[in-house]
Amino acid sequence: MARGTAGKTAASARRTPWVGAVTLSLLAMLASGTAMASEIEPDPPSTAVRPIDPPPPQSVAPEQAPKAEAENAPAGPAAPAGTEAPGKVQAPTPEPEPVAEVPPPAQGEPAVAPAPAAAPPVAEAPAPAPVLTAAAVEHQALELLGATIPPGTVQRVSWYPPDSFGGLSEPTPVLVAHGSKPGPTLCLTAAIHGDELNGIEMVRRIIFDLDAGQLTGTVIGIPIVSLQGFRQGSRYLADRRDLNRYFPGDVRGSAAGRIAHSLFTGIIVNCDALIDLHTGSFHRTNLPQVRGDLSIEAVAHLTRGFGATSVLNSAGPVGSLRRAATDIGIPALTLEAGEPHRFQPEEVDHGVRALRSLLNHLEMVPRFRRWREPQPVYYESVWVRTNEGGILVSVVPLGAQVTKDQLLGTVTDPINNRRFEIRAPHKGRLIGMALNQSVIPGFAAYHLGIAREEAELAATPPGEDPGADDAPPEEASGPPGG
Repeated sequence: MARGTAGKTAASARRTPWVGAVTLSLLAMLASGTAMASEIEPDPPSTAVRPIDPPPPQSVAPEQAPKAEAENAPAGPAAPAGTEAPGKVQAPTPEPEPVAEVPPPAQGEPAVAPAPAAAPPVAEAPAPAPVLTAAAVEHQALELLGATIPPGTVQRVSWYPPDSFGGLSEPTPVLVAHGSKPGPTLCLTAAIHGDELNGIEMVRRIIFDLDAGQLTGTVIGIPIVSLQGFRQGSRYLADRRDLNRYFPGDVRGSAAGRIAHSLFTGIIVNCDALIDLHTGSFHRTNLPQVRGDLSIEAVAHLTRGFGATSVLNSAGPVGSLRRAATDIGIPALTLEAGEPHRFQPEEVDHGVRALRSLLNHLEMVPRFRRWREPQPVYYESVWVRTNEGGILVSVVPLGAQVTKDQLLGTVTDPINNRRFEIRAPHKGRLIGMALNQSVIPGFAAYHLGIAREEAELAATPPGEDPGADDAPPEEASGPPGG
């Protein structure tokens, strides 16, 4: 139609020259506008919706969600893909990705966050600390005398006995090896009598030889219980009382009773087993020996760890630390070795070897150090006393096996030159004896462990042995040793 109109206009223009020029100009402008319009893309139909990029997902709390969205939410499941109305593209509604609930990790297993499907691999979370049992948690640190001792360490803590003015109180060192693994607590006490020195060195060597990182349980050592007696080189406290006759003590009692109560309630009650280290007393010496009440199975079990050390059946004197501990259910032994006022290398070596063997027997140390030589056991003993005064000279050594009526030594009166013999009343072994010295009548000179055959023991079982703890007359507060 446009083409026909243009032809007629051209014919008319030929008839009228000026009109034709104007007409041709108009036709050129019209043709140019038509071409420009054809290059512009027409708008899409009004029914089509142009898809847009979805906004980033935002979590909306249920109480903050718009009400209109809740009302317009579809009641049923969403229609499958491809079932929308034709000619209309529906923009997807962004929703937060569901987060899978992570179950709690099993005991001892690391918690790992699961990676979503088709997602980049997620690195595992670091494993948590191992879950500890109740016993292990309790073993993490030892609380003693107000101090906290971490496992796997050796530390020194202080015990303050009530033995002076409050402002002048002096601490007594307590050495603690707290193992890295839970186990029994073994307590070692020495120098309850301040003149008995061998046990001090035994405690030092045992504690500082231990590897706390490999130790099972705890070893508590008190090298010098009686600082008062130790400074004075005396068996007794400042008030002339024997501390080892006042346990478990009395908080309102004498000075000795109060010190005993403080030690017993502050330290000893924490022990699972106790070894109290002693020597002979008053110029006597003891063969290395273990004393305990063998009628108590837990005590007898302890003695089996001491290897070739002689064992003497004895309940202990009333008031002694060993007996007081046993009375409350703590198996306790006394280890005797040597004489007072001296450090004796051979006796110390024997005691250290015996205590290391005991640690192995209790399975507190990893290396095998049991002492498997046979150990003699004496269910009875007796102190052989002098009947005359004079100079004592022994003819048999400590540890000698003797027969009944065998000569043990003589006492010679230095004034009238009379000599008296001392003979063994029983067959046995000398487990303690007095050093050569001046003696008076009734002096306890020889401690004889009585040897009895198994058949004899079965026929007449031994009772409590009075000989081991029979106090010589010159010792109003206790027996020789112990």
